[in-house]
Amino acid sequence: MPNLSGNILIVEARFYEDIADALVCGAETTLEKADQLIERIAVPGVFEIPTAIKFAWDDIRFDGCVTLGCVIRGETDHYDHICREVSRALMDLSIELKIPHGFGIITCENREQAWERANIKQKNIGARAAKACLRMIEIRATNSG
Repeated sequence: MPNLSGNILIVEARFYEDIADALVCGAETTLEKADQLIERIAVPGVFEIPTAIKFAWDDIRFDGCVTLGCVIRGETDHYDHICREVSRALMDLSIELKIPHGFGIITCENREQAWERANIKQKNIGARAAKACLRMIEIRATNSG
């Protein structure tokens, strides 16, 4: 991947703090290795991530963003609504604002699955999301002339 030094926004949902910390660790490590400047915004839960991106994107110039968080299924259908609406809002923002975006929101059945996906020594979803963001920045640079 070519060196595309830039400014990356990480929006992290802090509802499950230990999982959020692991996701951020994976993303930051990957972005720092790629010589990216990082700005972090913490929000209470994943539902607030799209609004935080919109606020930040309107005020500050970023080259891309990484969204990190976790939704664990509970006893009601709240999980389904949150997952669907947040995913749709993030896709809409990515397309509307032409945001290179790395999606690192874990949706799973329990804490064990969440931890396996967030842990930097296992699935490392934070790093995967950061790599996706970097790749989308690269694609935009290649296709913008």
